[in-house]
Amino acid sequence: MARVTVEDCIVKIPNRFKLVMMASQRARNISAGSQLNVERDNDKNPVVALREIAENQVDHEELEESLIKGLQKFVEMDDPEEADLDLIDAQPDLEGESAKNYRGEDDPEVDTGGSDSISEVSMDMGGSKYEDITPEDLEDNKGA
Repeated sequence: MARVTVEDCIVKIPNRFKLVMMASQRARNISAGSQLNVERDNDKNPVVALREIAENQVDHEELEESLIKGLQKFVEMDDPEEADLDLIDAQPDLEGESAKNYRGEDDPEVDTGGSDSISEVSMDMGGSKYEDITPEDLEDNKGA
């Protein structure tokens, strides 16, 4: 691409990023079979697109609309099948049951502790509530 062509285009479209996007869209349109507005002169499509922009041979608003339409994506959503709907409907029930089982709700075999404190549980396991360790006890254990 000739530097002169780009410098001429900057006068028409001052934003270089917008210029690149619009020139590339015009080059795509030319590749798709759009009518040329200037002589090709053995130039490639991007150079022809820049020359058209520099000579005001292309409608900028129309080109911008074409660019926006080309960049938009439309994703068609399929309707979920009946089997999928049954799985989706069952999903919250499964999550609810597993959460209850994890927390021990509605399960008589799982003891969540209730009002028992840690010290009461340790007493039930055979330990005393608190043990005082004296420095003498530590000395006695060093020799053992």
